[in-house]
Amino acid sequence: MNRKRWTALAIAAALFIISVLVNAVGILLSDKSETWSKNWLSLMEDSFSEEVIEDGDPLKKIVVLEVNGVIEDTGEAETFFSSSFYNHQAFLKMIKQVKEDDSVKAIVLRINSPGGGVVESAEVHNQLLKLKKETKKPIYVSMGAMAASGGYYIATAGDKLFASPETITGSIGVIMQSINYEGLAKKYGVELVTIKSGPYKDIMNPARKMTDAEQEILQRLINQSYEGFVDVIVEGRKLSEEAVRKLADGRIYNGRQAKALQLIDEFGYLDDTIAALKKEHRLSGAQVVKYVSDTPWSSLFGVISNNAKPETEASELIRLLSRPSSPRLMYLFSE
Repeated sequence: MNRKRWTALAIAAALFIISVLVNAVGILLSDKSETWSKNWLSLMEDSFSEEVIEDGDPLKKIVVLEVNGVIEDTGEAETFFSSSFYNHQAFLKMIKQVKEDDSVKAIVLRINSPGGGVVESAEVHNQLLKLKKETKKPIYVSMGAMAASGGYYIATAGDKLFASPETITGSIGVIMQSINYEGLAKKYGVELVTIKSGPYKDIMNPARKMTDAEQEILQRLINQSYEGFVDVIVEGRKLSEEAVRKLADGRIYNGRQAKALQLIDEFGYLDDTIAALKKEHRLSGAQVVKYVSDTPWSSLFGVISNNAKPETEASELIRLLSRPSSPRLMYLFSE
């Protein structure tokens, strides 16, 4: 067995052991000391300190909030194993921390994402709008290599959008996918037995072809989510609904095309975005920071995840274990 497989097995074993220990301690503490239990479990929660990107006045800060990877709430698995990928609950807590910190004067939303869940994208967008409304703190968006679909959805909360000429963005639309292995199952004599309470309970059953009625039900859901996507672009980018519908057919755009279509405002990288924010909002000399996790577990599992590169079997195992298995409505270009 090679080193990669040993690493994958070690991480899986660690996940199992920690799960057992947490459950066991939780049961014991719930009986003996509820207060002590809450204090112990609070160590598992995310807290954040600041890592300085550019020196400056600490009473006049710009915070860079990073969205890396698929915008998806996969529970606690990612909290344990990696701080480099997107963690939905942690990101929402970062937004809250920005809102409550009076020394933070502005935000740069750094996006490198193909999108993600409809619900999660809408939640992030909503919280960013609340942040702007309640604090009047400007949000500038810096797009990385990709800010597509749900990545673009959350970008529309920004006051000004920057991207490189080669950034992939757009992919405005909704998708829901499943696999149909009916033919394969018949070939090998496999039968999926389903007992259901209603005719549509097993909608998108991978062992049979979808009916016209089922497809119509799902198409209505997708259409409604699509309308929501169109609305946030109309409102965020100050474009007409007709113009948005013409460009929102699911295709991707590079930065040059996006600028011509008014989906972004300027060409620029992260440094350019920060410089523009300082100049246009009188933040010369501001300190630029980003949040890093203070959770005690993050260092331990960060070492594990850093040793297991994204291409390894270990990281793929973590990704598969943490992903929901049911088909979902997604603002997603690709994975």
